[in-house]
Amino acid sequence: MAVTGPEIERLIQLLSKLPGLGPRSARRAVLQLIKKKETLLAPLAVAMADAAEKACICSICGNVDTQDPCAICADPTREPTTLCVVEEVGDLWALERAGVHKGRYHVLGGVLSALDGVGPNDLNIGSLAERVEKNGIKEVILAMNATVDGQTTAHYITDRLEGLGVTISRLAHGVPVGGELDYLDDGTLAAAMKSRRPF
Repeated sequence: MAVTGPEIERLIQLLSKLPGLGPRSARRAVLQLIKKKETLLAPLAVAMADAAEKACICSICGNVDTQDPCAICADPTREPTTLCVVEEVGDLWALERAGVHKGRYHVLGGVLSALDGVGPNDLNIGSLAERVEKNGIKEVILAMNATVDGQTTAHYITDRLEGLGVTISRLAHGVPVGGELDYLDDGTLAAAMKSRRPF
């Protein structure tokens, strides 16, 4: 039995489909939006309509933006010979938020996964090899997640780019800043020990 009108129920159902929001969280979010209708709900509706109309995928790197090529690919101050390969757009945004990479990006659109039926042709690996070959890329940084599928994808890309004269590096794995050894899992500790360097 619906407690509210169909429009509000529809909004709750749609919000509950977002990652991190279940039906309860969606209900609370909708209540907050309605309480602040003029300052929150109306501007949000306009922003969502604008985003729905203008959002697109960059034809070069796979980033999400409102222009094609995206702002990163169009920025002449970015280092053009360094390419950071990420699994998803969220990973690109995280690196940009941290301000740690001043080069360009390439979004794969996922990782290789035999269980999920995701093969090389389902990802943007072919266009990656093409960019490396044609654009004078000197270094490819593999910023894959530290999962089995992420590492499998990194190894596949390394094999695919072999012979193209490009340096391939990957993000370090191990102890996070502020991490305590007692709270880390065995895999993280093993990766940290293996990746140790002179002090």
